[in-house]
This record gives sequence, structure tokens and C-alpha cells, in this order.
Amino acid sequence: MITREDIQSFLDRLDGGSLTVVEIEPNLWLARTGDEAEVVVNYAPPVVILRVRVMELPESEPRRGELFRQLLEYNARELVHGSYGVEGDHVVLTDTLELADLDYSEFEASFDSITLALASHLGALAPYRER
Repeated sequence: MITREDIQSFLDRLDGGSLTVVEIEPNLWLARTGDEAEVVVNYAPPVVILRVRVMELPESEPRRGELFRQLLEYNARELVHGSYGVEGDHVVLTDTLELADLDYSEFEASFDSITLALASHLGALAPYRER
């Protein structure tokens, strides 16, 4: 099984080592890309969780409904790894990977998929931002 040291090594290798990675607390890292995307990586055996806080939910119920539909369409059509979800009052983009058979290529694919989706979708999601 992959250890926390393996995850640290994976993070160090991503983007050719150009990420800014800070261990916030044991088993929890914040990885900042060159585009300023912040991906939280949580080593929580038997899984590792990658999560990005995308935006706050709009307060208007009709706007929320429109946003939820858009997010579900992204989940169905465009995301290879992970999915959009709601956590409290925020939209998050999350992927969970099993540690048992995880290798660097799978970790990298998940990280890249999440950061690419974020970059691709932020423009379309911008009209739903109220703050």
C-alpha cells in the first residue's frame, strides 16, 4: 500500500516539481499550481482524497438550481476523474483514489484532470458567483 511518504513524493514530482506544496498538518497538503489553483490532498488510508474548493453557492434558489444542473452536466459529460459536489455552502471538485493499487501515473492523471476541469469550467461558472 502507498504510504504518506509516497504521496509526498508524488506531489514533489507533479508539474515537473513546479508546484508549491505545503504540508498543513500531518497527512494533509495544500498544492498550489502555477495558475493559482489550490488542491488539498488528504492521505486517509485506505484512500487519498484530492479536493478543490471551487466557489460559494449562490444564495438565490433559482440560481442554485441552474448551477446544480450545470455541475451535473459536467459530471456526466466532461469529468474523467472526480466529480463536483456541495460541501456546506461551497461547490467542491473531489476525487478519491484507493491506495492499494495506486501508482504515480494514476495520481498524476487525477490531479491533472481536476486542475484542467477547474481551468476549463471557471469561466462558465463565473455568472453564478455572488461574492
